[in-house]
Amino acid sequence: MPDQDSLPRKQQLRIRDMTIDDLSTVFHLGEEIFTAEYSPSLYRTWDEYEITTLFNSDSELCLVAEHEGQIVGFALGTTVEKHHSAWKYGYLVWLGVRPFMQKLRVGARLFREIKRRMREQGVRMIIIDTDAENEAAIRFFTKQGFGNVQEHVYMTLNLGRKQKGKKRDGAAPGKNLAGH
Repeated sequence: MPDQDSLPRKQQLRIRDMTIDDLSTVFHLGEEIFTAEYSPSLYRTWDEYEITTLFNSDSELCLVAEHEGQIVGFALGTTVEKHHSAWKYGYLVWLGVRPFMQKLRVGARLFREIKRRMREQGVRMIIIDTDAENEAAIRFFTKQGFGNVQEHVYMTLNLGRKQKGKKRDGAAPGKNLAGH
């Protein structure tokens, strides 16, 4: 890991399309960045299936930041079109940067390029999500112009434990689920 004096200037950074040969490197970089601390919910977890799905469906929205032949960051996105909506949405699914490169605006450069590409595809609004306690990510996205913060509630049901007064399928004793 380089010390502060040997950090690269941002002009030496190259943003490019992710290739199939980059999948393994991006996956392992994501494993380092998206630990349980920053990706605690199971609705969206860092795994090889998500990367390959995004790469296979929206490769033009899969970018890497490269410095001296080494991948130091990535952005993975997709577009969403909803029925009965005139809008096309961009979803920035993952944005990750090696910690020692974060102060050099690598994330901002990745975001600027994916935003440009989404705009070219007709996207009218970009959506991101992050953990409510990930203050660094919230600050970063606020600086990129994001606003209108909306909180979501995620709940869990442990199917391995029997709940008091309830059958294992979640219905109260004597209740028919279909009849409520």
